[in-house]
This record gives sequence, C-alpha cells and structure tokens, in this order.
Amino acid sequence: VQLQASGGGFSQTGGSLRLSCAASGRAASSHDMGWFRQAPGKEREFVAAIRWSDDNTYYADSVKGRFTISRDNAKNPVYLQMNNLKPEDTAVYYCAAKARYNISPIRDSRSYGYWGQGTLVTVSS
Repeated sequence: VQLQASGGGFSQTGGSLRLSCAASGRAASSHDMGWFRQAPGKEREFVAAIRWSDDNTYYADSVKGRFTISRDNAKNPVYLQMNNLKPEDTAVYYCAAKARYNISPIRDSRSYGYWGQGTLVTVSS
C-alpha cells in the first residue's frame, strides 16, 4: 500500500485546512486509517483515526471538536478537516494505514504498517 498525503500549508490562528491521503496498491482501501503529527523537537503523536469496518472515528483530546477525519463510500481517500487551527497544531502530518484485521491499538503508531511522506502544516499566531 502506498500513501500520498497532501493539503498542508500555511494558516493563521483560527483558520482551516483540509488534508487528504490517497492510498494505492493491493487492498488499498481496506485498512484502518490514521493521522499522526510530529512537531519540531517532539515525538510523533496520534491525531485521529477511522476504522475500516464501521467508520468509527477516534481523536486525540487536543483536536477533538476541531478536527474531523472522514472518507467517502469508496473509503479512499481519507480526509482530515482541521478547523480553528492553533499555533500548537504546527507539525508535519503523516497519514498511515493499519491492516483491518490487526487488533493492535488504533491510537498507537506502532500498529501501522504503511506511512505517507508527510505534509507540513504551519499555523501562525
């Protein structure tokens, strides 16, 4: 599975951006999908995820109510709508795919076997 993330860029505080993650390859759309981010000098952290089987969504507390992960009926691509952006949202955002039969925690980056290249989001104050 190959993942291509796009949509990053620059925003002022309170603005919005939408990230997209397109999957290609064998069974590309049959995965749980997650977004993670890594700010300079910090570890990679979980942002949001959507489960393949039932489209249940999961969010980090820091983005709940501001970010929305979604995908259409084809389950590909996956989107991350980011509203009311804050400077602390500045990071490189990565999309990742987790095999749907993998019961490892959906919030744990170690559960994901496929990663996109990352897209930079910069939010100014």
